[in-house]
This record gives sequence, structure tokens and C-alpha cells, in this order.
Amino acid sequence: MGVLDGKVAIVTGSARGIGRATAALLIEHGARVVVSDLDGDLARQTAQELGGETTVFAGDLTKGDAPDRLVQHAIDSWGQLDILVNNAGYTLDAPVHKISDGGFQRMLDIHVTVPFRTIRAAAPHLREPAKRERAEGVEVFRKIVNVSSISGVFGNAGQANYSAGKAAVVGLTRTTAKEWGQFKVNVNAVAFGWIETRLTDSKDAGNVAEIDGQQIQLGIPDELRELAPMLVPLGRAGTPEEAAGGIFYLCSPWSNYVHGQVLHVTGGQSGGMG
Repeated sequence: MGVLDGKVAIVTGSARGIGRATAALLIEHGARVVVSDLDGDLARQTAQELGGETTVFAGDLTKGDAPDRLVQHAIDSWGQLDILVNNAGYTLDAPVHKISDGGFQRMLDIHVTVPFRTIRAAAPHLREPAKRERAEGVEVFRKIVNVSSISGVFGNAGQANYSAGKAAVVGLTRTTAKEWGQFKVNVNAVAFGWIETRLTDSKDAGNVAEIDGQQIQLGIPDELRELAPMLVPLGRAGTPEEAAGGIFYLCSPWSNYVHGQVLHVTGGQSGGMG
């Protein structure tokens, strides 16, 4: 038996990186998972490779009613929702004086507005069952995990837009925790440090993403990547699987009394580059 047997989870941005590693871990422990990603082809490939019970939702969550349709997809597929992991995101780096209005707003849209809308869409499916369970005298814990970054805690040069978004999602997390604790919905966040994903890979011509018809340069310069052993007390960047471990803990029964918290998964790093 898995500790998540019978649970249904949504993991946004789960076709690759931390999201994929999280989906794999949830599936390994018995959850049924909605693999949600902007890249539908890659999401379908990921779902096939992960095995287990999966379904795919493809689309840009910043557009229209996509968050509502994502949640409804989970309900249509399995009739319930127990775990929501708001992981989707990317970086659009520039110094403060060179960030456009659009470049700032896009980071708020994906890192704050999308989690808010997804949580709001999930509300009936997370809160209403708890009302019935409370009347029956039973506790069933459901989980929301929002992905933040130590850039949102400490700031990071070149990431005013990203840092602002990642700081704001902490406020969203803690406020929702205060409101929804009575419904036994654990709401927490993880703040990642230097994790090996395409966001922290080499900044070169091959490391780009197409978002909303625009080519977005990802990654960081190699001279900064070489600093990892000095910035991280454990001496290296983390893996997506290690990052997923922090998310899994907050989705598991062992976190039932952990609420409104920000778990730092950083290898001891205390600033920047998340």
C-alpha cells in the first residue's frame, strides 16, 4: 500500500524538472496525478513514461479560465481532488531599470495569479468534503503546496520580477492557511535554492522556452553556475528528485500538523539564485 493510495493530485508544470520528479514521487506512493503543462506533447510523453494512473491537461494557465478547466479536468477524471501542487513557472531576468511592464507582470501572472486562481477553483472540492467529514467527526487532510524560492525570501540581483512573484505566493500561502485550516486543508510552500533545472542550466542559445509565441531565454551564465560550491554549504546544487522530496513531505500524512509554513530546500544556501 502507498501512503497516497486513493488520493488525486494536480501538479502544474509537471512535464519536466521538479514538477515531473514530484509527479513521479506522488505516483510511486499511490496517487493519481494530473500532469499539467504548457507543452502538451511533452506532458503526454511524460505521463506515458511515468506510468501509474495519470491524465494530461495541456494549456497556458495564465490564459482565460484555464485554472478552472484544469481543476474540472481532475474532477471529471476521478471525481475528487486531494492534493494541489502549484509548481509551474519560469524566469524572465533583467536588472530593475531594464524590466518592462510586461516583463514584470508576466512573472506575477504565472507565480501568483495562477496559483490564486487554481486554489480558488479548487475551493469547492477541498472545503466542501471537509464540512461533511466534520459533521461525521472525522478528519481527512487535503494538501496545497505552492512553490516559492529563496529569491522571494532574500531577493536576487536581476530577478526583481521573479522575486516579487515568489514573495507574494508566500503571502497567499499563509493567508489561505489561516482561512482553510478549519477545513483540514494544509497549505504550505517550499522555497527552493539552487536546483538543477533548465532555469539554472547554462544560459545559451539552446536553453530557451517558447511562451505565448515568444522565445524566452532561460538559464544563468556559466561564471555564476561555477559559484554553486561556494554558495551552497552542502557543496553542490540539488537535484529535481531532492527538490520533489520536500514537496512530497508536504503532501504526505507526516505533514498533517504542518500548516502555513515555508520549507526551505536549499542545501543550506541562504540567499539568491533560487
